[in-house]
Amino acid sequence: MTNKSKPPRKAAQKRASSQPSANQTSEGVKPQRRKTGYPARPVIAYPKALWDEWEDPPTFSQALDLHMRRHGDTGYGLRRAACERGETIETTTFTAWRRGAKAPRGAASLRILAALERRWKLPAGYFQDKLPHPGRYITTEACLPLPMSERRRMAWHLPDDFAQLPLSKRQEIEAWVRSVILSGHTDYRRYQSEAMKQRFAFQFSGQGGATELAAGSPLEERLADPGHRRIGRPLGAAPAPAQLDEEASDLLAFKTATLTSRGRRRNGVWNSETAAQKMEHLGLMMGALAACPEGAVRGYGAPVESVSFGLLVLPAVWDWYLEWREGRRGFFTQWETEMLTVGASLSRRETGWLRQTPRLADRLRPIEGLVSAADVRAASEDWDNACDAQHRHLLLRAKEVARVARIHRDPFEPILPILEADSPVGEYRKITEEILRRRPDSRLYPTASAEATRAFLMLRLGLHLGLRQKNLRQLLTCPKDRAPTPERQLEALKRGELRWNARDNAWEVLIPAAAFKNAGSSYFRKNPFRLALPDLGGLYAEIEGYIARDRPVLLRGAPDPGVFFIKTMKAKSKVAEYDQNTFYEAWRLAIQRYGIFNPYTGRGAIEGLLPHGPHNVRDVLATHVLKQTGSYEQASYAIQDTPDTIAEHYGRFLPQDKAALAAQVLNQVWA
Repeated sequence: MTNKSKPPRKAAQKRASSQPSANQTSEGVKPQRRKTGYPARPVIAYPKALWDEWEDPPTFSQALDLHMRRHGDTGYGLRRAACERGETIETTTFTAWRRGAKAPRGAASLRILAALERRWKLPAGYFQDKLPHPGRYITTEACLPLPMSERRRMAWHLPDDFAQLPLSKRQEIEAWVRSVILSGHTDYRRYQSEAMKQRFAFQFSGQGGATELAAGSPLEERLADPGHRRIGRPLGAAPAPAQLDEEASDLLAFKTATLTSRGRRRNGVWNSETAAQKMEHLGLMMGALAACPEGAVRGYGAPVESVSFGLLVLPAVWDWYLEWREGRRGFFTQWETEMLTVGASLSRRETGWLRQTPRLADRLRPIEGLVSAADVRAASEDWDNACDAQHRHLLLRAKEVARVARIHRDPFEPILPILEADSPVGEYRKITEEILRRRPDSRLYPTASAEATRAFLMLRLGLHLGLRQKNLRQLLTCPKDRAPTPERQLEALKRGELRWNARDNAWEVLIPAAAFKNAGSSYFRKNPFRLALPDLGGLYAEIEGYIARDRPVLLRGAPDPGVFFIKTMKAKSKVAEYDQNTFYEAWRLAIQRYGIFNPYTGRGAIEGLLPHGPHNVRDVLATHVLKQTGSYEQASYAIQDTPDTIAEHYGRFLPQDKAALAAQVLNQVWA
């Protein structure tokens, strides 16, 4: 039986040989052959567009849909044309991308996007720029050997082709990211980074009772071993021993209680932030005295049971601490001056806590080379005279230190590119615009989108309000459908609130004067701070979307603390409210991701910017007003302070800025 199909098959092959192969590109590229012997389909083809004029869509899914329709492509056709040799992709993936149900992830998907850009003759990176964030799809394995947590931090700031770069280039990029973005390459940041690795301070409970040492802790083991009491306690922060913690609790109660205990007098009261700061500084001093002299801290090595607040009455102890501070940092700063002032206030006549606590003399013990038996005996016999001597000595030392103190941390250094701009606020605003431009799609990445919106509102409210960190992070929120919190209740809480003002049809912020650090300032005169936020740049839509959509995503079912800004709750998270450190880190992370221009990725808003915290926004606002008006008084209005404070601490108003402002008026004569 003859095979009648042969002649047609041969004829078809003959006709095919006389025509261009469908597997050849318009450039005539010879197709490669697979292991099966069949020719590989080309990666790139150049179909003719059905129309030329088109508007660029903002999202990836819309852009993919547009260009598929422009070129008459289907998911099946793209699968045949875009898959590289040895890689596969499902036809349904293009459908999901086109609907916006999914977004490309991973290096293989990015290579397919690049092939589509070449196929449709689009600019390189056209699709990647429309993804929620291109940097998040870089595989962490592309980084050099690093801990996984650091890999994730690094991946955000690496270019898309990082894995394909030479080793030397990858090392260069990683070094730049680590020094500029992650740490900030100022002298103070380097010093602070090293100092934070050396924990030696005593931690006080602050609850009126002693803190028990954990069984098996290094401090407990040292106290139990008399043979090690002379070498100082090991490196690492630890709860203060019971006696020292009892003394700290008494000092804290004395300086923070509403009413002093009977028979005692005081001058001034510490608020919660001031109390935490002063007790932390005293914990550092006590920890340095007990730290090992042979370790990285190079403390004095005093026996732990000999460390007492009674040592603060001895000038020799203060002199040792000053020398230790100078040796550790290399010079004196204003920090030492303020510490000496606090020490002197504790021994002030009639109102000093040390002077009114003579029982501390009973806890003094000789410390070899620092405190002699004669010193202990003199203080025990005449406590008032010892306090007088300490008071005179510390005031004298404070003047001497102030004369040679240097500035270690230039508060303007991280934001110099912003302060040097003609419009500092306008320059800082670029960061908020970058956040919105890089914000992920909330349908695909609800948590990442909510975090971006939170970062945007942090910076925007900071620019509009000029608040200190505490007042901004403690800001309560009241939805539109609820009655605002009464002002008297806010005053008791010492917190402000973001609420809807139905009369003015605007979102407003109300903060009682008692909530501010400088509540007694002439700026307030016991009146609350009230400001209506302007509905500019879509601010109201972002606020309402954050309250209705993003806060529940961030809470993940955890109890709502009622504050406007909340953390992203994780499995190990305990509370959703920010504290001082976590809020600072959240702001700093926003600057790292969206503020600092990265020359290797092209992302970031401002070249030369360095990581910084929320307090620098006050410098931006003050400098902006000074450059526009030249008025320290108007600048003080922007950050709820006084003109003297602006002139001393805020605003970078240089002589050339003053001259330029005056020239604007004088040059009008020649117009």
